[in-house]
Parts: sequence; C-alpha cells; structure tokens
Amino acid sequence: MSTWLVTGGAGYIGAHVVRALRADGADVVVLDDLSSGHAEFVPDDVPLVRASVTDAAAVAGTLRAHAVDGVVHLAAFKYAGESVRRPLHTYEQNVTGTARLLAAMAEVGTPLLVFSSSAAVYGTPDVDLVTEETPTAPESPYGRSKLVGEWLVADAARPEAAGEVPRLRHTSLRYFNVIGSGDPAVYDSSPHNLVPLVLDAVLAGRAPRILGDDYPTPDGTCVRDYVDVAEVAAAHVAAARALEAGRTLAPVYNLGAGEGRSVREVMAAVAAVTGVPFEPEVGPRRPGDPPRIVASGALAARDLGWAPRATLEEMVRSAWQARRAVA
Repeated sequence: MSTWLVTGGAGYIGAHVVRALRADGADVVVLDDLSSGHAEFVPDDVPLVRASVTDAAAVAGTLRAHAVDGVVHLAAFKYAGESVRRPLHTYEQNVTGTARLLAAMAEVGTPLLVFSSSAAVYGTPDVDLVTEETPTAPESPYGRSKLVGEWLVADAARPEAAGEVPRLRHTSLRYFNVIGSGDPAVYDSSPHNLVPLVLDAVLAGRAPRILGDDYPTPDGTCVRDYVDVAEVAAAHVAAARALEAGRTLAPVYNLGAGEGRSVREVMAAVAAVTGVPFEPEVGPRRPGDPPRIVASGALAARDLGWAPRATLEEMVRSAWQARRAVA
C-alpha cells in the first residue's frame, strides 16, 4: 500500500483529496500549518503534522518518518485578489514553499509529485475555451506564483537535474472555481471565495455582494468555470495512481467543465437551492479578477479518465448542506 503526503490537507480542497486517496486504498499523511485549514477536517486516524512547507526540515522529517511514496502539494496562499495586497507573502508561501518542498523530496528521494496549480496562470485569455496550449499571462501575484511553481517542478524533473531530485515524476493540475462539498464535515471557509461568501450572507440575512457588474460579459459579472470539489479530488487520485504506475503524464492538465456561469447565475442558483430570495448589492471590482475564463477538460478526460458531472445546482446544494451543518 502506498503512502501519500498531502500538503494543505486540512484545507477545503486538501481534505477532499485526503478522503479520496483513502477511499482508493492509500495511506495518507497531512502536513498543514493550519493558517487557513482546520484540524477537524482531517480524519482522526490520519496523521496531521502541523508545519509549513516553507520548513524544509519538517517536510523532510515527515517524508522519512512515514516512508512517503509521493506528494500531493496543495499548501498555498490561494487568494488572487488578496495577493495583490500581499505579494511578498504570496511568493514566500507559494514559490519558496514549493522550492523547499522539492528540496526535501530530493533529500529523502521521494519521487512522485502532483502539484496543485490554478487557472489564474492564464490571466485574461483571449479565447472562448482555454486549453493547455493557451498562453499563460497571469495578472495577479497569486497567478504568477502558481506559474513559477509549475516551472520549479518541471525544472527539477529535467534529466540534467536528476542528481538534485532523483527520479521525480510529476504533473500539475490547473483547476478552476471549485465549489460544493463531498462530505458534510468539510466546507469552504474561505473569506474570499464567492459561494461561501454568498451562503454566509444568506445565513446572516444580508444581501450578498457582487464585486463589479461592468465586465464585458453578457450580464456584466465575471464568468467562471465551476467544478465540483469531490470531482477535483478524484482527478488528484487519478494523477497520483498514474504516476505510481509509471505512466508518463502531460506536464499540466486543466480541470474545467467547459461551461461558464456568471456571478449572477451562481447567486440565482443559491437563491433557488436555499429558498431565500435576495437582491444582491453591487460593489467595485476586485483587483486581479479576469472577466471570463472557461476551460476544456479534454486532455484530463483522455489521460486521467476525468470528467465533470455535477450541475451547478448540485454543487451549490452540497455546499449549502455542508455550510448549514456548522451554522
């Protein structure tokens, strides 16, 4: 039985990856500094190491102590808008953290890595449907930090670097707007993500807020490609198992549903699911938000057998159920 370390495994997405790996028969260890994660998201029988990926010694010690076969690297400062205000912190967590993780893997000889990247690497693409060949042009420190993370991973895996990171096999998953819940015990607690902000407003009896309604989109609000968190977790497992099997994967995969939904459409789905009608307030744009980004998941379907199936309403309903469980 293989053992996988999930960095950021106490977070919303990471906790789903932990559950998906365990359901697939893997042993799992979590490393998380709990700066945004929650210890209660980690199952009681999963070891939790409270440390940052910027602490290479702690990472190396964890890899050794648990005889880790591979790493799913999700630990990051993940807020595009907030990264504009805190660029140095963003680079420290996301770039320095990834470099130190790779150094620890090299020291111990851990050969497999699934890197959690982001659609933010594309910035504002000038195509209707983003593919892995779409040029990258990140517009926020967060997006740039994720792209640099991909470069670090790819460079560490080059044959010329074999003495530095032996036998490293890897892939990066660029995912889009993740919503929903695959377990009522795990919910999105981000203070910056759309769906938890809207659900919190509904629970508090406040009108949710739209950040900008003057974008060049059909209804003036940002359009995004929404994917279910449990399905994103399943893609991580598929990538991990493919690397274990020695398969050569593409350097990056988009996890997109190929369908864009606007902020107003998401709010309409929330109103329908909760049964609470509301009229959202409109505020100024948030820095770092592109007007539209929608992606093809065809390459992930081909190589990982991954296909998104959940509807927007189903994703919102599962998010609402999980959020109400802790209300």
